[in-house]
Amino acid sequence: MEHRVHCLGGTEIGPYLDATARLRISVFKGFPYLYQGDAASEQSYLRSYARCPRSVFVLAEEGGEVVGVSTGLPLADADQAFRKPFEDSGISPGDWFYFGESVLEPAWRGRGIGHRFFDEREKWALAQGYFKTCFCSVVRSDNHPLKPAGYRPHDEFWTKRGYTQVPGWKARLSWCQVDSAGREVENELVFWTREVEA
Repeated sequence: MEHRVHCLGGTEIGPYLDATARLRISVFKGFPYLYQGDAASEQSYLRSYARCPRSVFVLAEEGGEVVGVSTGLPLADADQAFRKPFEDSGISPGDWFYFGESVLEPAWRGRGIGHRFFDEREKWALAQGYFKTCFCSVVRSDNHPLKPAGYRPHDEFWTKRGYTQVPGWKARLSWCQVDSAGREVENELVFWTREVEA
């Protein structure tokens, strides 16, 4: 199967919000996020990207269908929960570009698209004048009851990409989970950072 990976920014991403919402709900339902999403919440969240002129969506498409999306925007325009650890440490969020999510349909994994997602977002950040990039990942215990057999976290992949986990930096976000009977659960996320070379 052939695919095309390309970038759109700011208001250009509007037509792709529905496809991105669909992928986020589907992919993040699995471990480790266990996210029980809904279309209304997704639209509210994703519109913040569409309103930001320096945001980016990296789209993976096949035959006109979106099979993967990776997002990013300046950290100063991201949710306060992601800015807080920087501000608490006396570091200006204005110097950083935040990578949101990367969601890819299972059939397309293992084809190098994950690397392309990082390549394109890093190039986009540099073009916007940002040399520092960051993202978050959710924390789950090794013995979590919903952890699939053979599950492998992405830590090794991120480390090979040059990202380092920052000790002590945490974001806290709440969402409904597949195991929370419709209740929102507060989750802890850790930060990974990298200074990108021009």
